[in-house]
Amino acid sequence: ERRAKISRRGLRWALEAVVVDHLTVSRVAAGLGVSWHTANSAVLAEGKRRLIDDPHRFDGVTAIGVDEHVWRHTRRGDKFVTVIIDLTPIREKTGPARLLDMVEGRSKQVFKQWLADRPQAWRDGVDVVAMDGFTGFKTATTEELPDAVPVMDPFHVVRLAGDGLDRCRQRVQQATTGHRGRAGDPLYRARRTLHTGAGLLTEKQNTRLDAVFASEEHLEVEATWGIYQRIVAAYRHPDKKKGKEMMQAVIDAVTTGVPTALVEIRRLGRTLKQRAVDVLAFFDRPGTSNGPTEAINGRLEHLRGSALGFRNLTNYITRSLLESGGFRPQLHSQLR
Repeated sequence: ERRAKISRRGLRWALEAVVVDHLTVSRVAAGLGVSWHTANSAVLAEGKRRLIDDPHRFDGVTAIGVDEHVWRHTRRGDKFVTVIIDLTPIREKTGPARLLDMVEGRSKQVFKQWLADRPQAWRDGVDVVAMDGFTGFKTATTEELPDAVPVMDPFHVVRLAGDGLDRCRQRVQQATTGHRGRAGDPLYRARRTLHTGAGLLTEKQNTRLDAVFASEEHLEVEATWGIYQRIVAAYRHPDKKKGKEMMQAVIDAVTTGVPTALVEIRRLGRTLKQRAVDVLAFFDRPGTSNGPTEAINGRLEHLRGSALGFRNLTNYITRSLLESGGFRPQLHSQLR
């Protein structure tokens, strides 16, 4: 049938185009002169045969990251998946992180079942699991990887503090002006400056913050901003031992004696108190941030945008693995 066959050489080119050059299936189909369905079916089948189904793909994994990901934006149906990332290359400084697997749903049971399906020898080799604040991931890790150390990574801790800072700014904005932020409002104008590290502020930004904090109405924002900056400073400190001490001091400060008016700090304090061990574990195991996991999530967002969306989750998982599964060196030994 016309436009329905691909030669072996053409199939190899198509797989390299998708994995190495990140071309869309439409571009591959146009280059081969075949239909989209022919190119898509052939590339996915060849990718699974040569790369994804490789039994050694999971070898050598000692650190993983787990997070949720939205694979489609629809009103109906489950739109969340759980992504598992290999962070071992980041810890060992041998290359970028890679997507290990993606499973439908986001819950403790989903991650627990995925871990249970792995061989016991593989589970025994994993000693660190980086995650966000979702307790389901931690519970699954504790039950299936009892010897592994859960790490609440800096990316999500800083984001928790940053979200609290935003909520405090918005609350004070509404209470003092009676409306949401507008272009001329000092708090609204400083919304991005508030998230800039204290050591990176320009003279103009310092002047802007001084003007904001000069008002007594903004004391709650200043207090919340101070906690946010202390958390950032702890993670940025070059001496991890000192950074751990700084973080412990922050946790102590936000868990006891916080005024009732500082709603956002009290809420942050409850989370940090509950996950203190996991937060502090990062300083003893640098390189276990879930930042690379978020970076891969961004690449998958780009993949979905290039494809104008996916309707089939199985195809999406396969394309995601080909996109971010770290297979480039297997197709081109000079790439990593």
